[in-house]
Amino acid sequence: MSKNKPALLMFVRIAIIVVILVSCCTYIVLGRDAQISVVKVQFSNDSEINIFTTKTKIADILEEANIVLEPDETVIPGLEDSLTPDKKITICKSSDVVQTVAEDQPEVSTQSLQQAYANIVEKIETVQEKIPFETIRKDAVGTSEKATNMILQKGQDGLKETTYKVKYKNDVEVSREEISEIILKNPVNQIVQVISNKITSRDSAPRTGNISGNSLAAQVIGKTPKVVTMNTSAYTNSTCGKSPSSSGYGVTASGKKTAAWCTIAAGKGYKIGTIVYIPYFANKPNGGWFIVEDRGGAISNNRIDVYMSTYNECIQFGRQNLTCYVYE
Repeated sequence: MSKNKPALLMFVRIAIIVVILVSCCTYIVLGRDAQISVVKVQFSNDSEINIFTTKTKIADILEEANIVLEPDETVIPGLEDSLTPDKKITICKSSDVVQTVAEDQPEVSTQSLQQAYANIVEKIETVQEKIPFETIRKDAVGTSEKATNMILQKGQDGLKETTYKVKYKNDVEVSREEISEIILKNPVNQIVQVISNKITSRDSAPRTGNISGNSLAAQVIGKTPKVVTMNTSAYTNSTCGKSPSSSGYGVTASGKKTAAWCTIAAGKGYKIGTIVYIPYFANKPNGGWFIVEDRGGAISNNRIDVYMSTYNECIQFGRQNLTCYVYE
């Protein structure tokens, strides 16, 4: 046994050397046959990288480079496809690739998808746009036959500059997103004077109570009223809760006697003496002109009470929402 031992050890050594030589030759042959490619990967945000790989399947190349697709992304060529001769991989948003396949037609080729993506272009565009002016009506009362409707201030359009991100596909706009807006010039409102109740003579209409409608109108010539909608009701002396024998019966908060087609009660937001024009009553003896002379426990700033001569008139009028021109 001892004589054969050196021979056995020599055989084992020769076998090990042969195995090593065969492995090295195999590695050299495989390394020579494997071709290293430089692949360009373009991402959906327009950035790109170059990677070195011996892989040819798209999925294997991305996995080797630790590139993971987002849920809304797709890759061209497909994951199961092989690398194309141009050695380019495009990762894009799924919404940017529109693939229409008819039942009797073959699927769109990879080259067609690449062409579709290549034809999508985003641009930043800045445009100047007009801001239309508004027209404001100014009601006025004239005392002259020559008083007419007229433009007191001519309106002018404004100008703004808006920046958009615009996406085109095959030179056709498919989306537009506003990025910023700058006002270059503010519009100027147009003011139009409208003669709503022309008066030719201060004595042409009958007077009611202690103040005539015409005299109230004359006091507000040239003033701009505040136009509001008032919840309007009516009252008379008998509905005020005062006894006819009382010294305050028929006396307003201003100290003056109540007068039909003249006196109204308003909230504390309107001063005593405030003049109010109500077009609804334009055909009445006062021409629709009233003066705030009274208050009321249930009268708020969005309500007024018109004084009338009789209880029946109040009932017939009821409660209505009326447009009022308040001259404060």
